[in-house]
Amino acid sequence: MPLDATSQDYALDQLGTNKLTFASLHTAYSATGANEVNGGSYARQAATWSAASAGSKALTTTLPSFSVPASTTVEYLGFWDASTLGNFQGMFPAGGGTVYTFTASASNNIFTAPGSGYSNGATVVIFPTAGSTIPGGFTAGTIYFVVSASTDTFKLSATSGGSAITVTADGSGIVQVITAETFAGAGTYAVSAGTLTLA
Repeated sequence: MPLDATSQDYALDQLGTNKLTFASLHTAYSATGANEVNGGSYARQAATWSAASAGSKALTTTLPSFSVPASTTVEYLGFWDASTLGNFQGMFPAGGGTVYTFTASASNNIFTAPGSGYSNGATVVIFPTAGSTIPGGFTAGTIYFVVSASTDTFKLSATSGGSAITVTADGSGIVQVITAETFAGAGTYAVSAGTLTLA
């Protein structure tokens, strides 16, 4: 049975107050907080959250800009309970794309994600949900390119415009656009908004 709205809001408020208190940047996905940007003037930034309502909780203000060293590609935003070291709480794809549920078939390599409407060349990442397994041949958090897009169906490639990757076993999960940003020289990375949602 899913949590009711009051319980969802309580859980989100506890996360925001005690766990998701500092944000970090990462150069690749990690379930443990690895691949954090380092060097130059980079530092984690404090995150403050509004009170949860209707199962959602938003950052109260824009995060202070992160300083990013040259030759760095930012792919993920992470959260911690401390400004240094501490306990890693999870990460989200850069760009904050809408999350869609999907199924994928080994019979035709097609992903179906109702409402997605992706175009060829879009960069996406996939993750399992509770009780699901992502399709065989794919890795959670790896960036893939959409090919053969048609309304709510598509295939995924390792390169832009490349051949579709073979789905070796049926699977399902969530798919989301990711917007990686590469810094040739030192620069700043800003996060203008963020929302946590329990469904």
